[in-house]
Amino acid sequence: MFARHAAGVIAVEQTLHRALLASLGIDPAAAAAAEPAPTTLAYTSYLLATIGGGSYAEGVGAVLPCYWIYWEVGKELLRRGSPDTRYQQWIDMYGGEDFGEIVRGVPAVANGLGPGLAPCERARVHRHFRTSSRYEWMFWDMGYQKQSWPI
Repeated sequence: MFARHAAGVIAVEQTLHRALLASLGIDPAAAAAAEPAPTTLAYTSYLLATIGGGSYAEGVGAVLPCYWIYWEVGKELLRRGSPDTRYQQWIDMYGGEDFGEIVRGVPAVANGLGPGLAPCERARVHRHFRTSSRYEWMFWDMGYQKQSWPI
């Protein structure tokens, strides 16, 4: 399921990003070569370390906020709408039922794993979920603040 999601995200987000970059007059090659902002690098590094070094359940706990928060934000923004077609494209994708169907599968997996976890592993899964949720907030705030490297 997660491999299918990753392949789908790459295809769908690349299409969306190409359209958004073109509408903003940004060269895709320049965007691809851009250095990630500090929070982006920290968050993606945290996810890769957790998935690579932890259990399957820990990986699920770490990625769940990415799915869930994007969908919750997308649904709220869908309710509000946007006069800017560029924003509305993003809103339609992440607030739409197609994405919702994907998202609903991830808590189902997490809930299925929960009863079989030892207390120490359950605590690690909860910690990863909280940490990724915090990183999600920081990721959104990073864009709002236009975060860059201080030196």
